[in-house]
Amino acid sequence: MQQHMQHSAAIHYVPDGYDTSGQRLLGRQAAGEGFLRGLITHGSSPKLYCYTESKALLEDFVRRIQPWTRRELNVVWVPHGDVRGLTQAGTLYRPDLLLEEQAWHRRHRGQRDYSICGVTHTIATRRALDGIARLLLAPLQPWDALICTSQSVRTAVERVHSSFGEYLAQRFGGGAAVPQLALPIIPLGVDTGHFAASAQSQASRAALRSELGVPSEDIVVLYVGRLIHYAKAHPVPMYLALEKAAQRTSRKIHLIQAGWFEAEANVEQNYKDAAARLCPSVRSVFLDGRKPQVRATVWAAADIFMSLSDNVQETFGITPIEAMAAGLPVVVADWDGYRESVRDGVDGFTVPTLSPPPGTALDWSAAFGADMMNYSTFIANAAMVTSVDVERAARAIHELADNADLRQRMGDAGRLRARDTYDWRVVIRAYEQLWGELGSRRASAAECVPVAAGAAANPLCDDPFRLFAHYATSALTPETRLSSAGRGAPASSRALREHPLVALGRDQRAPAKLIEELLQLASSEPPSVAELLQRFSTVPPGVLQRTLVYLLKFDLVSRLPG
Repeated sequence: MQQHMQHSAAIHYVPDGYDTSGQRLLGRQAAGEGFLRGLITHGSSPKLYCYTESKALLEDFVRRIQPWTRRELNVVWVPHGDVRGLTQAGTLYRPDLLLEEQAWHRRHRGQRDYSICGVTHTIATRRALDGIARLLLAPLQPWDALICTSQSVRTAVERVHSSFGEYLAQRFGGGAAVPQLALPIIPLGVDTGHFAASAQSQASRAALRSELGVPSEDIVVLYVGRLIHYAKAHPVPMYLALEKAAQRTSRKIHLIQAGWFEAEANVEQNYKDAAARLCPSVRSVFLDGRKPQVRATVWAAADIFMSLSDNVQETFGITPIEAMAAGLPVVVADWDGYRESVRDGVDGFTVPTLSPPPGTALDWSAAFGADMMNYSTFIANAAMVTSVDVERAARAIHELADNADLRQRMGDAGRLRARDTYDWRVVIRAYEQLWGELGSRRASAAECVPVAAGAAANPLCDDPFRLFAHYATSALTPETRLSSAGRGAPASSRALREHPLVALGRDQRAPAKLIEELLQLASSEPPSVAELLQRFSTVPPGVLQRTLVYLLKFDLVSRLPG
């Protein structure tokens, strides 16, 4: 297959990026698991390349994907550092945005060998922001990409690049630095068939509502996600809006919150107390959203989905898509990726949000940058002064609660939108198309920052004999002549070389046969380094010259004067 026709990628597999079985379930893990399952189900390549540090991780990968494999699929292991395997795959896909290290690693071998592709999740952490900024410094190419899951996150990434690029220009002169890699927008996906089947079963709906104590004529509003007021969505505006709606409708409203609480003391009790005090007319139910069975079935019990996100940690928002796939009308905050997936008045309602103007929290950013304010406090402070229109949310819930036809119409519209735009079948096709385009660019685009002959691929990992060339008295030259005459019998020299303190390490790449030949030559007419380089032309010059100095170090040869 020609390089520019490749539509596959080697999956950089680290379990934490794809595992949803832990007690601390994060959105990036759910997204990673969904992506992997979608690739296996809908990918067009008969080969699935797995890039891991160890054979044990490959085996873990095979076990993880086994329940999803429904087509003939050949899993190909690409061990870390196997450039040939990555070249065959065409692209290395990472489940994060930390592309810098891989770009430097690739530069040692060949920048056209393969593409590097990552994806955004939360970008508000110091580590993520540093990773985004370093994309300007890393040797990334036009055939590399950082997938942005929404236009909102792409705008934020571009803003970081713009401000950091301007700083670099101010610091060093010249124009502002700009990234060379692509920033395509590809949303996260869902298995829409799974959600539709779960929600459309009337028997399941009746059984689940009965189990939860919800009469058939009542209205169930559902929230799914982490129950953490400072890092996901503050619950109080939702409680206030639901109480207002409950006062205006004759229908009894039940609120199901399916998620999990952080380990901090009193968080669960504070949620339950707030719900009881602020929306006493609404029956509140909490379910453990870490349980796969809860996440799979809870949609069937609901009539409306609600999520008033107000946190800068959010970038896309997968739960509104899942709700739309389940045929639920959604009421969400007009916030980041939410506003791109939910069409106001079509799939549900987007509730206006309001934040302070730019420049009003520079004191927080200074404290955050100096490690005087931790990440949780930083994002919590921002969320506490981000307003979601409670009255507008209440009107949306009231309107939907009183109008079954509207719920049906919006739910149907959302289901079609989820199927046509966010199903993994569609999203994986977009990934494969991108990987193919990156291959075409590798074949034709100009290479940026090519490696000069003899230069280090990474200037911060230079050849120690260049960086510290001034440490030694002198360096080996082509005119240097070496002799082993009178240095002892071959048997004694071999015993010396095999001693643990003298033996060459495997990474020094000096075969015993080469050493024997060098000693034999040096025992007759002393050769010059230039003559040896010519005679052993199949040996890399650096290996040969390092070996010669090694022999000098342990007095196996001597340097002749002159």
